[in-house]
Amino acid sequence: MAQKDENKREKKKEKKNKKKKSKVLKRVLIGLLIVILVLVIGITYKTQKNGGGLQGLLSALVGHDGETLKNLEPIQVLLMGVSSDNGGKLTDTIIVGTYDPKNQKASLLSIPRDTFVGKNPQTGTGMDKINALYQKSPEKTLEKVNELTGLNIKYYMVIDNEALIKLVDVIGGVDFYVPIDMVYDDPTQDLHINLKQGQQKLNGDKAEQLLRYRHGNLDKKTGKYLGTYPEEYGGNDYGRMRTQREFMIETVKQTINAKNILKIKEIIDIAYEYVETNLSVSVIKDYVPYAVNIDINNIQSAVIPGGSYGPPTYPLWFFIPDKKETAELIKELYSTGDEESSKTTENTNSNTSKNTTTKTTNNTATNSTTNNTVKNNTTTTGNTTSSNSISKTEAAKVKIEILNGSNSSATLIAVKKALAAKGYKVTKTTNTTETEKTTIINKSNVDENITENIKDILGAGTVSSSSVSSSNVDITIIIGKDYK
Repeated sequence: MAQKDENKREKKKEKKNKKKKSKVLKRVLIGLLIVILVLVIGITYKTQKNGGGLQGLLSALVGHDGETLKNLEPIQVLLMGVSSDNGGKLTDTIIVGTYDPKNQKASLLSIPRDTFVGKNPQTGTGMDKINALYQKSPEKTLEKVNELTGLNIKYYMVIDNEALIKLVDVIGGVDFYVPIDMVYDDPTQDLHINLKQGQQKLNGDKAEQLLRYRHGNLDKKTGKYLGTYPEEYGGNDYGRMRTQREFMIETVKQTINAKNILKIKEIIDIAYEYVETNLSVSVIKDYVPYAVNIDINNIQSAVIPGGSYGPPTYPLWFFIPDKKETAELIKELYSTGDEESSKTTENTNSNTSKNTTTKTTNNTATNSTTNNTVKNNTTTTGNTTSSNSISKTEAAKVKIEILNGSNSSATLIAVKKALAAKGYKVTKTTNTTETEKTTIINKSNVDENITENIKDILGAGTVSSSSVSSSNVDITIIIGKDYK
């Protein structure tokens, strides 16, 4: 009997303990839910305060507030893509990347890998090309790029080809328009390229093929290379550099997609193993939250001006930069927002008065615009130009790329300003092989009046259409030496 009573007491005690534990557990869970709720509300509040969306979320997670963006200056980084050619590390890709978070603008400035950096090109060797400097150190390349451009770039990032292959595979491939058929075989480098023209999803291996392609194999009968980039895209190495820049933009755009947040550890692991940089984590985290919102249409691209020279003048083919043209390009590419505003005001005033007064200035672009206006007998009235009656509103819808084949940065600047004065938007600029004639290529079947209007503005050029597509562009203008 006593044993039964003892058992009952034990059972009651167990029930009380269970109820007590249950109450404690409920309190803990409620407490955790409250903490999580507070955190979610806090992060949501900070996310909205920082602009909302992915940018706001990332800003909140790294501890940014509304003042952070105001204090961020534009950042410049020298990007070097490295491959192992013939046993040595060479930089296939050399690009100065600039990002301005306040104005959400960016630029990519390519430097040809054959750029001569020695003392005398007549006695130069392969080690006198800029792509060989990395074998000494990335700092040496950075130092030389600063010397060539007159910039003060502090940071560099060296990206091994293997990093690109793995990154592209991790994010599930990159959707990209391959501009031409690419076929090339070089058993000595174990390099085999076989890509078809057109929109497609490229995996890591195909991405490497795309970026390393310059031209096809040599045709022994004609002595010319097969499968070269067409002039209208950017001939020879200019085409290759353009493809590199455009693929880089697309890769970044598709990597920072919200769906890849869960893959961040894999992406960081790739960077840790295959990327060499002097950028600190604190600097990177300051810019990443804002970089996710960059509009690719606000990314400018260009190539250092100059010319390629080889035998018999020099023992090897070297790219010799034009110092004066480079200085003009740098000024145009890296002018501040305030300077741009000042230029816009000056151009507006110039356009208003140029039909009655000739402005005396050393500005080649302004003179060129004025001369073209007089030559074509067009005037600006309100929002409409009399040349083919294309309004500025209509012109603003047309996206134009300019390929500079005039071998003059001043000419490129002049053309951009002449078009901007009539309302046209130039979204891309780059160099191409030197050419005599200006060509206006209709790439998206825009109205014939528009192409004729552009021809009138330039005072030069022939109009044609093309099967070579270009992303986000309606018209390609190849500037020739006939543009005055």
